[in-house]
Amino acid sequence: MSTSESTDDAIRELMPVLPRLVGRIKRLPPPERLRSLDLTPRHLSLLSMLLLDGPLTVSQLAERLSVAPTTVSLIVGELTQKDVLRRRADEADRRRRIVDLTDDARPAVSQWLSPGAQAWREALGPLTPEQRRVVVDTFLAYEAAFTRALDRGNG
Repeated sequence: MSTSESTDDAIRELMPVLPRLVGRIKRLPPPERLRSLDLTPRHLSLLSMLLLDGPLTVSQLAERLSVAPTTVSLIVGELTQKDVLRRRADEADRRRRIVDLTDDARPAVSQWLSPGAQAWREALGPLTPEQRRVVVDTFLAYEAAFTRALDRGNG
């Protein structure tokens, strides 16, 4: 797309992209190990963070996911019961709990979610830090604007 195109031209080009991506993501079957777990997008976001960043506390996960720590605690509880996550004491502060993928679940989670992270690396890798920030800020602004439109009853 050239820089002389209008905002509407850019919208026309982008409008079919998200539905195509969502459709492809929905058709990606979870590995057998995860198939019966009824995972939702909020579970996948949390699992993605642990895959990308390694073991984290509930507070760190909540901050990265922009949700309340109580929400993360509920998700962690669900996934711990399903033997996908484990909690352990933080060696530096025994009062804190560290959340991580179980050794049994890690390969299945990685197989399922790594293609998305790899696609982002491929798309964002060639950009400068400033360009990456524009892409991220644009997605966040789109999400906020879409939410406002829905809240106003336009959706």
